[in-house]
Amino acid sequence: MLVLAGPAAAQTTMPGEAKFGDANIAVELHTEGQPAEGKEWLLALHFTPKGPEWHGYWSNPGDAGAGMRLTLDLPPDWEVGEARYPVPEQLLISGLMNHVYQGPYTVLVPVTPGPSVKGFAGTLKAHVEYLACTDQICVPQDALLEAKPGGDFARWRAGVAPLLDARATFAISGKTLRVAIPLPEGMALGKPHVFVANEKLVAHAAPQVFRRKGDVLIAEIPLDEYGSGKAEAVSGILAFGDKDAGGFAFKAALGDVPAGGEVVSDPKQTPVAPWWTLVFGALVGGLLLNIMPCVFPILSLKAIALARAGESEAKARSEGLAYTAGVVLACIGLGALLLALRAAGEQVGWAFQLQQPGVVVALLVLAAAITANFAGLFELPSFSVSMGGEKAGAFATGLLAAFVATPCTGPFMAAALGAALLLPVPQALALFGLLGFGLALPFLLLGFVPPLRKMLPKPGAWMDRFRRLMAIPMALTALALLWLTVQLGGRGFGIVALVLAFGVLLGLFVVGKLQRGGKMAWPAFALVAAPFLAFALIALPNVYEAKGAEAKASLLASEPFSRDALAQARASGKPVFLYFTADWCVTCKVNEATSIERESTKAAFEKAGVKVLVGDWTVRDEAITTFLTEQGAAGVPLYLWYAPGSDKPEQLPQVLTPDLLAQKASAGG
Repeated sequence: MLVLAGPAAAQTTMPGEAKFGDANIAVELHTEGQPAEGKEWLLALHFTPKGPEWHGYWSNPGDAGAGMRLTLDLPPDWEVGEARYPVPEQLLISGLMNHVYQGPYTVLVPVTPGPSVKGFAGTLKAHVEYLACTDQICVPQDALLEAKPGGDFARWRAGVAPLLDARATFAISGKTLRVAIPLPEGMALGKPHVFVANEKLVAHAAPQVFRRKGDVLIAEIPLDEYGSGKAEAVSGILAFGDKDAGGFAFKAALGDVPAGGEVVSDPKQTPVAPWWTLVFGALVGGLLLNIMPCVFPILSLKAIALARAGESEAKARSEGLAYTAGVVLACIGLGALLLALRAAGEQVGWAFQLQQPGVVVALLVLAAAITANFAGLFELPSFSVSMGGEKAGAFATGLLAAFVATPCTGPFMAAALGAALLLPVPQALALFGLLGFGLALPFLLLGFVPPLRKMLPKPGAWMDRFRRLMAIPMALTALALLWLTVQLGGRGFGIVALVLAFGVLLGLFVVGKLQRGGKMAWPAFALVAAPFLAFALIALPNVYEAKGAEAKASLLASEPFSRDALAQARASGKPVFLYFTADWCVTCKVNEATSIERESTKAAFEKAGVKVLVGDWTVRDEAITTFLTEQGAAGVPLYLWYAPGSDKPEQLPQVLTPDLLAQKASAGG
């Protein structure tokens, strides 16, 4: 007796009778010709659903379902090969991806007879177990079969996915499986999708990225967050769209997978808006960042620069251009780094810089230094936060403004940034540049439109007092960064960062005293600050505590986001509110204070039975990044509302009104 469960074969015993029958999906067993020793003898299992609502499963059923299990009554010296399947279809139900066959389908099983074929009686018996499902129910099926000679083997052969002659290679990079499949460069792809036969290896519902490099197609597939993340070999089927578009079976060995390549878009999974709407979204989104709450920490820098712009027309123009160049260059640089990291298999999003504890510590020290400069503790003539007003200072201010202002996505820009992660590199970088241009546009207009400059107060002694006053919001920014440092790395990490900031401020205090005395200042700064820097470099890695995924205290009965938690919440038949936030996202915190953490929202949610899930993106989380990408979002905040029974969520505005969630709950309940 031989059993076939997917590609594996082992000894077993034939059952005496079928337990469940095949009433929902009938099955027949056919043989092609007569068996001969050492030659492939082909068997065919032909499945026929009783109605269009029933479907069967591929060898790897996906997130749900079960594959076929076949037991053959054969002599022990006969060998059973791997089953050959048609190209399956994707069926997404409540967030779970199923690999199914809708309508009749045939699975071919190759058998190689041994010497005992000479005594073979000619009658083959088998027992097959499988699952028959609709969108609502699943029923186990089985059948005891006696093979029928003959059948439409020519059509059945044409229906299975042929195996590629060339060997594919695969590599696991970070949280991504990368597969290089040999395929002629001129071959049309349609809407490609890779069905991976290895179970518990990849996230079946996650979007797949395809790149072409010569005669190689490179598929990038996120790994299953609950899987082992390891494989000795990978096999599967490359599909070109629906079941009628065809595809190829492949086997991949561990090896080199080419980097780069031209991205192949898939409009079915990742729709991209028309180009003009993306341009508009990036430009207007950048412009609106100037009034978004997440930009408030740099308003002090802008206020002083705006006041100084009225000193002379030539100076205003040159500073406007320098500031614009700094902002645009910073946005393009951040975008290029983001695209490079994603191309290398890293799951990162638009705010990746503030998910790094070291970067936040550096920003904390920088904010403390700017506060000291504003307060008059020291002077830095080449930097625009001082009163020198040089072009280099305006350029540096633009770099800093873009770096600090861009983590939160605002209205209009969300779709543009989400599309930028899918478009070819030149178009993506153009969108990042337009975002920066929109952010810098107010300064640029002030530099080139004299009537706007005339609306500003005339330069005078008040500017020095105003600069000192602006030390207050910058000091608050430094305190916020200190709080974020603690959130990212723990209290010990925050204390060491505070010691470092104190050392820098102490050095700047010495610099200021020497400057006021007309003496050389900056060597003294190096002597004072160096011991604190050395201490921080040694201590910070040792006291760092990785942030956990625990749910934060909330008025709402929420739980941390995961795909399983989302599937269970949606299966409850109640409305589901899923939102993604981060401690460094000021827009997120404003929305939480004004619209989410409210007694009226809590009461409405309890009445409607709303399930609440929270994705905390303060530190890097590949599962959250992958999910955001699936929704066409490059960053946070993101608010999704799942109505009971709906297949797709409704994406709520990024700036919530106080009563919006309560109204959604009342309507959904």
